[in-house]
Amino acid sequence: MLIYIVEDDTNIREIESYALKTSGFEIEGFENGEDFFAAMKVKTPDLIILDVMLPNEDGLSILATLRADNATKHIPIMMVTAKTSEMDKVRGLDTGADDYITKPFGIMELVSRVKALLRRTGIVDKQTSISYGNVELNIEKHCVTVENQICELTYKEFELLRYLLENQGIVLSRDKIMERVWGFDYEGETRTVDMHIKTLRQKLGEAGSMIKTVRNVGYKVGE
Repeated sequence: MLIYIVEDDTNIREIESYALKTSGFEIEGFENGEDFFAAMKVKTPDLIILDVMLPNEDGLSILATLRADNATKHIPIMMVTAKTSEMDKVRGLDTGADDYITKPFGIMELVSRVKALLRRTGIVDKQTSISYGNVELNIEKHCVTVENQICELTYKEFELLRYLLENQGIVLSRDKIMERVWGFDYEGETRTVDMHIKTLRQKLGEAGSMIKTVRNVGYKVGE
């Protein structure tokens, strides 16, 4: 799933790009509207993260242009700015922004808001793969590779890994994992989760260390 980031601050753009890449997204970054529009002619993204304060043409102007074009008016757009006044937010939303986040913000908040926006717009269903480090999970093919080598997993192991990868950086309790992977009516003990985590780590080899145990709570992938 492709996301374009339009942000003139190189450090912020790189931090945003890294966080979203580790969450399984494909990212392209631009420091101005001219480069962004040139890329739009080549490939249309699934979502755009657009800073308001940009050189030459500001984000609100770019937003208005995108919303006036039938080819781009339906692309989900999240506005990002250092401004905090209510009027700035109103202008962005009235111009057609789907969401608005104000600097400074936490990286996990950004990732969470992006995922929520994709879910609201129904685009999340287009995602076919999720990756972390050298592990890639392909949803359509229902397979997992580690360093491009097939890793044989059972159905439950696959769904467990998928749930963890979809929530990178978030601690998932054993109860939540049970509900998502085994269903609400599953009567087994949460010990089942621990056993599947153990075998999943073993099958992933060295990459299995990406699954962290959070004592007395549950598990997570990533920091």
